[in-house]
This record gives sequence, C-alpha cells and structure tokens, in this order.
Amino acid sequence: MLAISYTVAFEGVEGRMVEVQASVTPGLPAFAIVGLPDKAVSEARERVRSAFTALSIAMPSKRITVNLSPADLPKEGSHFDLPIALAILAALEVLPAESLSGLVSLGELALDGRLVPVVGALPAAMASAEEDRALICPATCGAEAAWVGKTAVFAADHLRKVIDHLTDRAPLPRAQPGQVAAQPRQTDLRDVKGQERAKRTLEIATAGRHHLLMIGPPGSGKSMLASRLPGLMPPLTPVEALETSMIHSLAGLLKEGGIPRHAPYRDPHHTASMAAIVGGGRGAGPGEISLAHNGVLFLDELPEFPRQVLETLRQPIETGEIVVARANAHIRYPCRFLLVAAANPCRCGHLADPARACARVPTCGADYLGKISGPLMDRFDLRIEVPALGFGELDLPPSGDRSEEVAARVSAARKRQLARLAALWPDGNARSNADAPPALLDRIAAPDRDGRDLLQRAADRLGLTARGYHRILRTARTIADLDESEKVHANHLAEAISYRLPFMPGV
Repeated sequence: MLAISYTVAFEGVEGRMVEVQASVTPGLPAFAIVGLPDKAVSEARERVRSAFTALSIAMPSKRITVNLSPADLPKEGSHFDLPIALAILAALEVLPAESLSGLVSLGELALDGRLVPVVGALPAAMASAEEDRALICPATCGAEAAWVGKTAVFAADHLRKVIDHLTDRAPLPRAQPGQVAAQPRQTDLRDVKGQERAKRTLEIATAGRHHLLMIGPPGSGKSMLASRLPGLMPPLTPVEALETSMIHSLAGLLKEGGIPRHAPYRDPHHTASMAAIVGGGRGAGPGEISLAHNGVLFLDELPEFPRQVLETLRQPIETGEIVVARANAHIRYPCRFLLVAAANPCRCGHLADPARACARVPTCGADYLGKISGPLMDRFDLRIEVPALGFGELDLPPSGDRSEEVAARVSAARKRQLARLAALWPDGNARSNADAPPALLDRIAAPDRDGRDLLQRAADRLGLTARGYHRILRTARTIADLDESEKVHANHLAEAISYRLPFMPGV
C-alpha cells in the first residue's frame, strides 16, 4: 500500500514542499529511504523502527520503501523523522491516509518515541501557510511556528499524541505564539567618557544605517562605543522581526518560541572563516552577515580579518543579500545590516604617538590599513578617528545624552525616512536613507546653492567616486532628518563631508 505525508526541505529561508511517499510491498524484509537523503535522514530508519517498538507497533516483514520527492532536491536534517513515521503508519493502515493530505509535519524522533525539537519551525510554518496546510511539530517548536498566524499549528511531545490527534482520539489544541523575547540589558552611551564626536557619529550611523569605520589607538574606546549600538537601534517592525526570526530559526537561535523585537548584534572574531561570515559550510547555512539582518555587524580589528573574507562583503553591502552558490544549489539569504568596524592605525597601534611609534612611521600605517581595499573603504559612509583620552579626561563626570534620548531621536528620524521613501518609492524595499537609490537622491537630498558649491569643491579635492558622492548625499539627508529639516543645507553637507576625510595613511 502507498501512503503520502508532507514536510519541507530548506533552501535558505525558504521551505520547499517535500512529498514523503511510503510503500509497503511483499518481499524480503527491508527498509530503504531514497530521494537524495543525507546521513541524518538515512539514519531515520533506526529511530523510526525503535519509536514504533516503544509504541508496540510491529514493523511488518515486508519491503518498506520511502521516497522523498522531488528526488533531485537534497534532503538534510533530522526533521524528516516524523513525516517518514506518519507515512509508514498510514501505509500500515494505523492512520487514515486522508488525515495526512492537509498536514505538514516535521520533528526528530527519540528512540522512545518522544519528539525532539528541530530548527526551521518558523520557515516551515510559512511554507505550510502558502500551501494552505496545517503544521504539526515538536512541543518546544510550537510557540515559534505559531507566530505565522495564517495556519493551524499543533505541537506534541510524543509520537503517541500525534497518532491520537490524527485518529481523533485526543485532538491537540492549537499552539499559541510565544512571548516577545526580552531585550538584553543595554549599556548606556553616557557611560563613555569623552569621544563626543564619535557619539555623534554613532547616532548618525544608526539613524540612517550608514556604515561606520572607527580608527584609533588601543584603549581609545572603539569597542566600548560599538557595544552601545544595540541600545540606540529602533525596535524591529513586525515585518523585520519575522524576516530576522526566520534566519535565526534556521540557525537554532530562537529560545522558547520567543520572537525578538530588538535588532540583532553580531560581533564575530577576526579568526572567523569565510563560511562563518557570509554563509556556507555544512548545509549552506546562514553566516554572520545574515544573522545580523536588520541589525548590527561589528567587525573589531578589521585589518586582521583575512583579505578574502573582507572582499566578500563588498557585494552584500550594496545589494542587501548574499547568494551562497554550491554545485547543486544556489541559496539566497537576506543581509541588510549596519556594518561597524574598528581598527588600529597601525600594527602596534601608536602611529600618532611620537614617543611610542615604531621606526617605520608612516609606512607601517599605510601597510596595515592597506589591507582594507579601496572599494571596501569606499563603502563606509562614515570614517572617523577615535583619539586616545588623557588621564585627566577619565576623571571628568559623564557627558552627553543617555542612550534612551539618542534612541528617541534615531527612531523619529527613521520614521521620517520610512514615510518619505514609501511615498516616493512605493515599489522599492528601502527602509532607511542608506537604501535610497541614486535616482531618488535628487528628490530627497538635493542641496541648496551653497551646499552644491561645497560639494563640488569637496569632490574635486577628495577625488570622490560616484559611490562616495551618493553616500555623502545620503549621510547629509540623515543629518537633516535628525535636525528635523525638510531640506539639505550646506551645514548638513559639511558635516557629512567631514566624516569622509582621509585622516590616516592608507585611508
């Protein structure tokens, strides 16, 4: 007899529907799984067999064949256990075959029949909703999957409860969405002594999602400043929260079904591999740039990252997505992030201190920062120096605004940008000034006569590229938004230009 259940295989954040066909036919006893399964899927034979034994369900002395269709789509992960078990139970007439026609299932089986949590419940629920099917999953995944809201989600902790639900002995209640994940306790920007210019730059970078590079000697506060960014980021919109949570679901980062409304903050070490940063590896999973989608990616000690890894960031910064290409698949992940990087001015870090700098000044600075290519450097809207503080400045009381006050101005500026871009570019996907296309800048960031003259002189003196020119206009538009100004004036452009001056060798 042939029976069919349904599950999903993941291609990036998309779930592709998979038909699990189970056939029980006369012949020598055997249990085969075909359809391009990986090792974890092939091992489902033993987990299913043991779970059936725990439920006193005898495997027939016949040939059992399970086909995962489409057969040319790679199947990876242990979440295929439950749909394989359900298809076999239907083929053995333990379950009514029609009960599986409107159902998508996923879950790993323990040897005693318990359902073990798996990754990807949220994308699976999205795929189920598109197919107008219900979803059944492990109990610990139900709160996560229920956030989709457009499909019925049933969560069980044991295979026996799934059987009872499908045979109407004990129907399962619909799973409810989990609580909104609490935002981690944030540090206050006001706790950073001095560095008023750097604090201002953080506010601009966050308000318009402008990429920022901070260069300064060791101990000047670059990492401390970057750690304050999560407290400045506005809460994620419902759409952004769902986008981000789908990626985190695939990576197994969602806890207790909670959907975070705070922007993610990722700070990988400079020893991270290319697959860890951009995605790939086993299963072509998402990398740090995708895990930072709609949030912040902080790269400390930027020149210490391998050159090849840094160069892979150039295209995702521009397009907001990354394509992980493999021989048998092209996986697309979103990665619209705010890139914040920090670097020392040279290897020893004391280029600007005559008493401590090495004998290779200024060549050492040019060589060290020269590891950052010109095209990548041009993608930083803001490049600032973070000077070392004197001991006298460390004794001064805290200064500047608190993170809550800065975050309020950032949120107001973001709302103005979103409303403006939605009105002028309704078919686009721009959410901040950094996303505005060049064709739109003449309408939203056109400078006055004084500003245009200033921009012309700056372009001639600094040798701005077309990308650099547009990035200055976007930054000036953000500064004007923070000033609650509808027009971009010369003072806004002057401040934007000051953040792109080449102040260090090699920059």
